[in-house]
Amino acid sequence: MMPFFSADNSVSHHQVTIQETGEHFVCTEEQHLLQGMLSLGKKGIPSGCHGGGCGVCKIRIMSGTDSYRNLSMSRAHISASDEAQGIVLACRTYPLKDIELRVLGHLRKQVVRLSNGFITGDKAIDK
Repeated sequence: MMPFFSADNSVSHHQVTIQETGEHFVCTEEQHLLQGMLSLGKKGIPSGCHGGGCGVCKIRIMSGTDSYRNLSMSRAHISASDEAQGIVLACRTYPLKDIELRVLGHLRKQVVRLSNGFITGDKAIDK
């Protein structure tokens, strides 16, 4: 999907795909990924502090480090090594182009829950 622009042509919108569920949402370069995820309307998505300090919204970006920018995050929750592997906090991460991500930690339970009550995806990469 190519980025598209708002009516004033100043803000790009990007498609974000949750790998485990195949769900998509649109997020602007001015919205952090957690804001976009909340737009899916799923009940119970934990959103924590929205400041990078609680670690609740941990995700792994699967589409490369050039697809996003992020603000500072607590090293208590995201180490430099984690960040180098694309593990970041959704509340501190903004898309620069279309993104594919996996949901980790506390957020995973609510985002990837199926209607039958089971969680899909590879648990081996959970942190």
